This record gives sequence, C-alpha cells and structure tokens, in this order.
Amino acid sequence: MSTEPLLELSGVRAGYGSIEVLHGVDIALPPGAVVALLGPNGGGKTTTLKVCSGIHPVSSGEFRLGGHVVNGASAAELARLGICSIPEGRGVFPNLTVRENLWIATGTGVSLAELEDVAYTRFPILGERRTQLAGSMSGGEQQMLALSRALGTNPTVLLLDELSMGLAPRIVSQIYDIVGELAAEGVSILVAEQFARAVLPIATSAALMLQGRVVRTGDPAEIEEELSTSYLGG
Repeated sequence: MSTEPLLELSGVRAGYGSIEVLHGVDIALPPGAVVALLGPNGGGKTTTLKVCSGIHPVSSGEFRLGGHVVNGASAAELARLGICSIPEGRGVFPNLTVRENLWIATGTGVSLAELEDVAYTRFPILGERRTQLAGSMSGGEQQMLALSRALGTNPTVLLLDELSMGLAPRIVSQIYDIVGELAAEGVSILVAEQFARAVLPIATSAALMLQGRVVRTGDPAEIEEELSTSYLGG
C-alpha cells in the first residue's frame, strides 16, 4: 500500500467571519486508511471535514488531494474527484422514500439501478423498505441509507461526521463494521467521532483535536489511553 497521502491538510487555517476555528491543522490520510479524528465537541472536527469536502474555504495553508493543491475547489468538483461526505445528522431526505433518496445520487452520473444494487446488496433491509419514507425509518436504517447513497458513487475518500450520533451501541457497532469493510475494499476514510471507542477498533491511526489544533497523532490504542486519562477524566 502506498504511504503517500491521498488527502492532506498542511497548516490549514479556517474560520467563520473574523473568528478563526482551525489554527494550522495538519492531517494526512493515506490510501486505504481509516483515520479517526477524535476530541470533544467544539474542537474543530466538523469544520475540518467541511474543508475536506469543499463546503468551507481554507483561509491559509494547503489542502492537497493526490499531491495536488485543491484550495478553492468546490464541493461538486471534489465530488467528481472521488470525495464523498456524510454529514452529522445523516443527511437523508425524510419526506422522500428510500428509492427517491438513492435517485438523488444519480446526479453524480451513476444509474439508479447501480445505486439500488449497491444499497440492497449491502443492506437488504433497505430493499424491503424501498418505498418507505426515510423519515419513518430507525436512525440506524437512515444511516445505512446515507452510507448507501455515498457508496453508490464509488468514492475514493469517504468523510464521516459523528456516525454514532443518536444510535444504539449495537447499531453503532454494525455501522462501523461496515466502514471497516469499506476500508478493506480500498476506500480511504476520515471519520470525526466524539465517542472514540466506536471507531478506534477499525482505525489505522488516530488524531486528537482540541481547540482547533491537532495536538497528537498516533496509534489508536495510545490515543485512546490518552483520551481517557488526560482529556475525559478517566
């Protein structure tokens, strides 16, 4: 496996108006890796993912994809380059059916038949629910739908924000098992997660983010120990 980063932030600063939120963030995502971005709420994790998906601009520093600087690229341009994002809160359309939610992803050039094949093969329950309104499904099923919509576009990089939010521990475990399978299939994944124990079993490395800075990067087990002893009060 190549160790050259597929996606990289180098000294990235970003903010909202006059308030700087990211203070020189450095993150590297190698091909086929799962990098867990950990830390408490308000640390800058979501803004970091927004920068990586092209939703939020970089004020200084470099955002690189495949070694090329892509500062200023739009979300649509980055999507065509293989970056797919699942935002916090799942991002499904509650008043549309499962099938209609999948159809929305055809804007990337993939057919509905292909999207449905990917979704129903990986998550048979979605096949049973294809005519059901997404908003009437459980949180876990909605997360499966959001993942399916992303996977149908054959992403190179998957950006995941707080997958565990609002889900039962058993469902969280199932969802992250699937994320681990995706990484094994070659998708590179950057996942922001407040609940470290949900993602660390599948992570290849972890970065601890506090107050807009990555303060530590390393082995997931070491970061977990540091999180529990130093930052989460044991």
